Amino acid sequence: MDAHELLTRAIIAAAPRLAALSDGESVTPRTAGAWTPKQIIGHLIDSACNNHARFVRAQLGDDLVFTGYDQEAWVSAQRYDDASWEDLVALWRRYNLHLARVIAAIPAETLTRRRVHHNLDEIAWRRVPRTEAATLEYLIRDYVGHLENHVRQILPDYRPFSPDVAREGPTNATPSE
Repeated sequence: MDAHELLTRAIIAAAPRLAALSDGESVTPRTAGAWTPKQIIGHLIDSACNNHARFVRAQLGDDLVFTGYDQEAWVSAQRYDDASWEDLVALWRRYNLHLARVIAAIPAETLTRRRVHHNLDEIAWRRVPRTEAATLEYLIRDYVGHLENHVRQILPDYRPFSPDVAREGPTNATPSE
């Protein structure tokens, strides 16, 4: 399945189920010390923002080197628990559908071009050793896997479309994930 289709299917499957959560459920962490569903969706909005820029910049350059961001600080600064759950889910859905459109427009040769200069050993959810070449397609699929991992933290019975996430199950909602 193409990466844009993978993302589109994930969003279309998850968004209505997320929207159906009550306000009380959206501010209750699933486990002690974990982020709340509002914080997780806020983090996924931040991830969409950061990766949107990466997906575009990767088309315009020869490497896959990008700055990271302090995920916990971003979540804290934006006070997602004070935001409307309905608004957060709507923004997350719309932003990711836009990203799917952006991804669909990337030429195949750009997606699959091997880049020897990257920092996916630092910024990717599933790290790539710096000694191995990486592709933009890998970064995009990694983004979708990261997204689905977090969706499963909120909706444990969500069935991911990303093969790695489907096999392994979710990890805890912590800032580094």
